[in-house]
Amino acid sequence: MIIVLLGPPGAGKGTQARRVEEERKLVQLSTGDMLRQEVAGGTAIGLRVRPIMEAGQLVSDEVLVDMIADRIAAPDCQAGCVLDGFPRTTAQARALDTMLAAKGRRLAAVIEMKVEDAPLIERLTGRFACATCGAGYHDTFRPPRVVGVCDSCGGTEFTRRADDKAETVTARLAAYHRQTAPLLSYYRERRLLHSVDAMAAFNEVARQIAAVLDRV
Repeated sequence: MIIVLLGPPGAGKGTQARRVEEERKLVQLSTGDMLRQEVAGGTAIGLRVRPIMEAGQLVSDEVLVDMIADRIAAPDCQAGCVLDGFPRTTAQARALDTMLAAKGRRLAAVIEMKVEDAPLIERLTGRFACATCGAGYHDTFRPPRVVGVCDSCGGTEFTRRADDKAETVTARLAAYHRQTAPLLSYYRERRLLHSVDAMAAFNEVARQIAAVLDRV
């Protein structure tokens, strides 16, 4: 079974993908993580993409699909995998379909993790982490028990991601909506699209995803 999780930054794709991996034995495949592994491992693909990534440019769809093709051919992916955040455009979706068909495989489901922009912006812009141990916090939803002191290590220095600034998050969401609207239509027409409420509690989102996977 090969499934796709779609959703904007902060929707919880990675967290839910890891849960599916644990419960269903479907390997989580994040193209960002895969690219970094290819570069670190000095593979043929890694050598191709390293200068592109170092220049801050986007890796081509052809390279991404080739990388996924190699990965899903590995023994641990024979039962299936979860594509986390790929495809992002209809061109990538078509290329993925063509590659899978050539391998005699197909997508079982595409799960859209639906969120509302305003609460998602609040969720992302409030995030911060301990600079010492990396423990994660949130201004509203998970502040440290003692203000200014890490619950885990007692550290007093904290950091925030540069891309969690309100204006950056808003721009990322706008880009996601532009790219994904036609992608949703593409999968809806193929009767592969399912939607879950990603603003619900973690376990409820997991339950909704499990219900979709039980049906396909």
